[in-house]
Amino acid sequence: MMTTMSQVLEKLRLKKYDNEFRFADGKFGAPSGKQYEATALKIIRTYRFEGDSDPSDSSVIYLIEANDGLIGYSIDAFGAYSNHDNEQGYDDFLRAIPVVEKDEAEIY
Repeated sequence: MMTTMSQVLEKLRLKKYDNEFRFADGKFGAPSGKQYEATALKIIRTYRFEGDSDPSDSSVIYLIEANDGLIGYSIDAFGAYSNHDNEQGYDDFLRAIPVVEKDEAEIY
């Protein structure tokens, strides 16, 4: 069982799934420059983390698979570390991505 964000990110890196999807212009962009609509993606695993000193400082890693087979992630931080405050539409875009949770054994 992976318990910290750094452990999850390291496992993703080792599997070459360390493609961070960045939200811009109403789409997720992959490091390759390819843009994805929500309908071309599915959330296959969700990892939630709480801050040690303040439970309101929490983060979520969404493990996302694109319809072309690319697997990557998006991190959403809440509380003091929120990183999407200036990205209008991020939450709505994320909610539009279907969730098809896979077991870790299927992914890794």
